[in-house]
Amino acid sequence: MSIASLSTSLQMTEDGIWTCKTARDVKYPEEGNAYCYEFEDSSYWFRHRNECIISVIKRFQPEGPILDVGGGNGFVTKRMISEGFEAVLLEPGMVGATNAKKARQIPEVICSTFEDANFPSSSLSAVGLFDVLEHIKDDGKFLSMICAALKPNGLVYVTVPAHQYLWSASDNYAQHFRRYNRRMTDTLVGENFTLSYFTYFFTFLPLPILLFRTLPYRMRPNKQINLLSGKSEHGLGGGWAVDLISTLLKKELRLIQHGKQLSFGTSCLWVLQRKT
Repeated sequence: MSIASLSTSLQMTEDGIWTCKTARDVKYPEEGNAYCYEFEDSSYWFRHRNECIISVIKRFQPEGPILDVGGGNGFVTKRMISEGFEAVLLEPGMVGATNAKKARQIPEVICSTFEDANFPSSSLSAVGLFDVLEHIKDDGKFLSMICAALKPNGLVYVTVPAHQYLWSASDNYAQHFRRYNRRMTDTLVGENFTLSYFTYFFTFLPLPILLFRTLPYRMRPNKQINLLSGKSEHGLGGGWAVDLISTLLKKELRLIQHGKQLSFGTSCLWVLQRKT
């Protein structure tokens, strides 16, 4: 069954994208999806995040389709599908939804916020929130809505940026409300979920981000930036630094694939399970 068909609030357009009549504002730069689409496929950061996400989905497998909420251009959705998982993209921005449907050939794409899609209670098997929660002012309320839409024992896969002390102009520009740590995660999970797995990743990045993003921002907090992240930071130019990064990431990935919980990094990866 189509996930979109579960909701009476959605209708399909001529280009095959499900849409909702209402549209809430989202805290994300208007040009963000178009910018990311230019280099997602070539970025070590996006590739490694995908590898880590897939490794935990394989260990904590869903009992049905995964709804990739706020999934942008469908980069993660496409990878989940290529690994044999059923996955549907839900993205409030039409640019991202169109890229996912036409360029990445995602079979089922919904252009809506999660709230406006209005899925029935206990109707979803699994939800992906990949760098989404930091854009939501009341993340606890949002997770409660996710919980209500999940079936008992349904899963939520989450990535978020880590450590408030690494805050920089990039967080301001991306319209983040916060960065996370383990203590915050335990508090946020509350009584609705069991935290089945938690790890940090990108363990080698805290020092570079502190030196090249956070400290310059603290010295010049009013300096304006125009990009979510420099393309050079994503290793698009290649070279010895990218080779070194790739080696470090392979070692990190092997640990996560074996279920290890890393104690340091610039991102967090969680798996939540709805309590029965």
